[in-house]
Amino acid sequence: MFGYSVLRASEAGDLVHHIVDQMRDYGVEIEGIHTETGPGTYETAIRYDTALRAADKAVLFKTGVKEIASRLDLTATFMAKWNDKLPGCSGHLHQSLWDKKAKQNLFYDPSHPGEPSQLMKHYIAGQVALMPAMTVLICPTINSYKRIAPGTLAWAPCNASWGIENRTAAIRAIPSQSGKSARIEYRLAGADINPYIAMAASLAAGLYGIEQQLDPGEPYNQNAYTAPEGRFEPLPVSLAQAAEVLAGSAQVKDCLGEGFVEHYLLTREWEIREFQKAVTDWELRRYFEII
Repeated sequence: MFGYSVLRASEAGDLVHHIVDQMRDYGVEIEGIHTETGPGTYETAIRYDTALRAADKAVLFKTGVKEIASRLDLTATFMAKWNDKLPGCSGHLHQSLWDKKAKQNLFYDPSHPGEPSQLMKHYIAGQVALMPAMTVLICPTINSYKRIAPGTLAWAPCNASWGIENRTAAIRAIPSQSGKSARIEYRLAGADINPYIAMAASLAAGLYGIEQQLDPGEPYNQNAYTAPEGRFEPLPVSLAQAAEVLAGSAQVKDCLGEGFVEHYLLTREWEIREFQKAVTDWELRRYFEII
């Protein structure tokens, strides 16, 4: 259960070095890899890149790790919550917005170092405003909602909140004293994301906030899980509810295209029907003998 363990990472040196070296040869540079809370859990930081290339790297990484683990007689999973008694697995998205020449970080205001720029605030506001409707795009499986359920050990958000360096909020703003590292962390995403869809949706929401000049309100720098009722909009608690919220969002359809949204919803409705037909281990444990 120990995060940031030097010992555990060293004990699993064969695995770690295989991942770092082979993914680098594959064009996916790993900035850091270390144990996280939970047995067998690792956090890996993939070096930043442009949006499409970052999504490519995420897909290549997940596939590559599964192949590497298999050769070492291990199994890697990117489920959001593989065990109800252990922490979940996140897939946080770090984002910054730059000028066309990639020279200036637009989330940084040199006249107010260490504070979010006005553009950054608009970007955050769009993500916060559309997050409930976009949840099904970011959390695409039945299992996704086990990670963001209240009371889980996942450090995952349960509402559309934001704060400065606040890891209990859905959006963690990370201002900087210099223009290099100012960014936001989109913490709703789990390890089970489709990187292309999740990145496209979260970016579209941010750009929507800029276009509409939205105001995110004051940052919440307390425990967002226990925020007063009405302070933030709660996130959907199931795939079915999330699909219903997306279906009613004209803003998301405008951002991503009505055709895409309708097609995506059909795939999620199919997933829901498949789950409704399934008999789970939980049902067997609870009902098999006693009913």
